[in-house]
Amino acid sequence: MTDKNNNPRSQARSAARLAAVQALYQMDMEGTALARLLNEFHQHRLGAEIEDVWFADADVDFFDDIVAGVDARRDEIDEKLAARLATGWTLARLDKTMLQVLRAGTYELIARADVPKGAAISEYVDVAKAFFDDREAKFANGVLDAVAKDAGR
Repeated sequence: MTDKNNNPRSQARSAARLAAVQALYQMDMEGTALARLLNEFHQHRLGAEIEDVWFADADVDFFDDIVAGVDARRDEIDEKLAARLATGWTLARLDKTMLQVLRAGTYELIARADVPKGAAISEYVDVAKAFFDDREAKFANGVLDAVAKDAGR
């Protein structure tokens, strides 16, 4: 396995995934329109410094594809996710950030055949670890793995 920390393309895609989850969260919580949201991230977040915190340079096209793709296919994605949750669980019960991690990961698994299944799942487990402990990261891994199997990947 290559060390993604030494691969600029991998770093840029990892940054795009994390930013996409943040953008999707903002969209979900505030109802920000897609065009406005993408512009805000392009102008003020991707590769920018905010309150002494540097946001990594991201693969902007990849970021845009994830955010726009989740927005366009939200119903299909949510249906796939709901089918993978335990009996009695609904998407509404999930933490709002976890829901965006799962939505973005599901989008990549069903729409980005250029991204290997294992890489997509591993990346979103890493994104989950940025917000949650190992238990939740394992949950994300299990759900995304089940989605990938359902998608024939």
